[in-house]
Amino acid sequence: MSSGIPAAHILQFLDVVVHWGIGPRELFEGIDIGLTDLEDPHAYVSIPVVDQLASRARELTGEPALGIAMGNQMRVSAHGYLGFAAMVASNIREALELAVRYAPTRTDVLSLRTCVEGDRCAVIIDEDIGYPAARELIVMSLVVGLRQIGCALTGVSVEGSADFAFPAPAGLDLNVGPAVLARFDQPTHQLLFDSSVLDLPIVSSDSAARRLAQEQCERELHALGSCDDLVREVTALMTRDKSGFRSLEDVAERVGMSPRSLKRRLAERHTSYSTLLDRQKRDRALLLLRSDLLSLEAIAEQLDYSDVANFARAFRRWTGVTPGAFRKGLRSR
Repeated sequence: MSSGIPAAHILQFLDVVVHWGIGPRELFEGIDIGLTDLEDPHAYVSIPVVDQLASRARELTGEPALGIAMGNQMRVSAHGYLGFAAMVASNIREALELAVRYAPTRTDVLSLRTCVEGDRCAVIIDEDIGYPAARELIVMSLVVGLRQIGCALTGVSVEGSADFAFPAPAGLDLNVGPAVLARFDQPTHQLLFDSSVLDLPIVSSDSAARRLAQEQCERELHALGSCDDLVREVTALMTRDKSGFRSLEDVAERVGMSPRSLKRRLAERHTSYSTLLDRQKRDRALLLLRSDLLSLEAIAEQLDYSDVANFARAFRRWTGVTPGAFRKGLRSR
């Protein structure tokens, strides 16, 4: 798979900018791409070209956040076999599990994770896009599009909020649309919603069709050499049922390895137990701080910190602000 995004998404982007009277010839002027390059269902568009297209479209339309418009028009069918698998899943929880596992079959510039704490759920986007205009377009359209797809699959208006790690586009009206509140300059990109949404049934659910679609997704994953589940398994095991985290030794035993072997296997995957643990703690902290029912002391305890001071130091390292300042910022919106 080439580095970039499926050409199908650029075709969808053309459908968006046409509302401003912009056609392919005008959009593609001076950019090394044409309609014939997008007609192959297996074609990909490189990130530098996406960046050029996003910059030119913003210049031509004067619209500061075309990613929101694109996300609002996102169709699950644009995501190939993964989209079909999600469309016939039993509920949103299962659809998200499929999206997390098979996202590498669609692109190599981002991945998805989920985090659930009490009545809050986050779908987190990790990305390595690099080009500012492409990053803004791709991430905003994905975050908003995930909510749009959820509404379409369930027939229910899913309320939620969106966090973006980049600054708000100049000239953007922050009231981006019904049931969506956008925050910018946040620690991570994520879509947040009530965890009860996970159990919403999907109206087109079909278990036999899901198995067929998932088998195809597995074949695509194997073809990419991306079917290793060790990092996913370790991440799932390190969190205890109630609160706190398991030690490296405990997780190693559960995956049938010595601690030394587990460290080596994770290093081969360019990560470490401490890196994964740090990420888990950050994700959970960002959700827990959204509950006014939990004191900072209670959150620190749930995250295995001996006191609030240690938690605050870690949180400042993750986000650049204290837990109290982060919580205050949430209340100000």
